[in-house]
Amino acid sequence: MASYLAEEYKEKVAPALAEKFDYKSSMQIPKIDKIVLNMGVGDAVSNAKNLDEAVEELTLISGQKPLITKAKKSIANFRLREGMSIGAKVTLRGDRMYDFLYKLINVSLPRVRDFRGVSTRSFDGRGNYTLGVKEQLIFLEIDFDKVNRTRGLDIVIVTTANTDEEARELLTQFGMPFAR
Repeated sequence: MASYLAEEYKEKVAPALAEKFDYKSSMQIPKIDKIVLNMGVGDAVSNAKNLDEAVEELTLISGQKPLITKAKKSIANFRLREGMSIGAKVTLRGDRMYDFLYKLINVSLPRVRDFRGVSTRSFDGRGNYTLGVKEQLIFLEIDFDKVNRTRGLDIVIVTTANTDEEARELLTQFGMPFAR
């Protein structure tokens, strides 16, 4: 069974985008390619247990096991050596991606304190959107009592749109709450 947003895309979003931007082919219609969740754990250099907790939290949030990212080069001031584990990332595609996006838009973002919408200036010029979350506690899967440290995470929504305007319209059709 396809997720709710996948059905929504086929039935409402794609036709609306095709009409607005006057696409000649259905392959020109932008769609969401993947969502990447990244959690940098800088203090994993001194305490490897922090990385394990971050991996566990990212697993709960995304529903799949994260990839542990390693340092590309050594930086003496940060006591960092090349190859040390310093973060975790997850790439979501398909139904998991749509389920996560639905959960993000309708459940997690409204739980942010003093939420007035997400920035419209976080597009990269090629139709991708980046969103930073200051604390992982906005996700329902995270148990508040088990968290010993709040960590932020980056959420990158990669689309097939060519321009920021197309990507913004795509995400708006999905219900992304952009700030006015």
